[in-house]
Amino acid sequence: MGKSHLSEEDIKLRFITPAIQNAGWDNKQIRMEYTFTAGRIILRGNITARGRKKSADYLLSYKNNFPLAVVEAKDNTQPVGAGLQQAIDYAKALDVPYVYASNGDGFVEQNLITGEVKELKLEEFPSPEALYQRYRIDKGIDEAEEKVILEPYYYIPNYKTPRYYQRVAINRTVDAVAKGQNRVLVVSATGERVIIVMGAVNVMKPRVSGTLNKYILCIA
Repeated sequence: MGKSHLSEEDIKLRFITPAIQNAGWDNKQIRMEYTFTAGRIILRGNITARGRKKSADYLLSYKNNFPLAVVEAKDNTQPVGAGLQQAIDYAKALDVPYVYASNGDGFVEQNLITGEVKELKLEEFPSPEALYQRYRIDKGIDEAEEKVILEPYYYIPNYKTPRYYQRVAINRTVDAVAKGQNRVLVVSATGERVIIVMGAVNVMKPRVSGTLNKYILCIA
């Protein structure tokens, strides 16, 4: 049976997932069918319904809560780059810098930092380390900044973990502090979710001595 007769799921199973794994991404770094919204709430009179969920085919993370790439798959009846715009839309929502589309023949890659677009063979998919080093160069991250952005979040066992938009808020705040900004405004809904965001940022202060600001004020 040729590729054109395979479903999208078959294409992922036989071609895309092996290509990603062969590049060095392990199971802890790969999230498949990553759903990050439950769908828009649609109200018609007294009836409510949910719109379509948003789910990325693959979310690839260098470290926990440090995603680097979104990959969208299509079946082989479509061009290799058919899923690129969908991947871009998801990556912008998730604040992810690199996107890939594939139909099982290869990949189309777009760098959302530089805008560069190129085609890759299946065996040319980048390793986690290669993609991270490219990210460092594209963002102009030095060693002092790297020490901050790679600092893991603080978690309370069996407590809530950040939702995708909270992860974005945490990472952008940490990036800004690492770049030397003295003031950062984080706007969030009130309640415990503010505590999750600011708690994750505050706890890094004593861990990265001399790098983060001495005082971080949270007004909820």
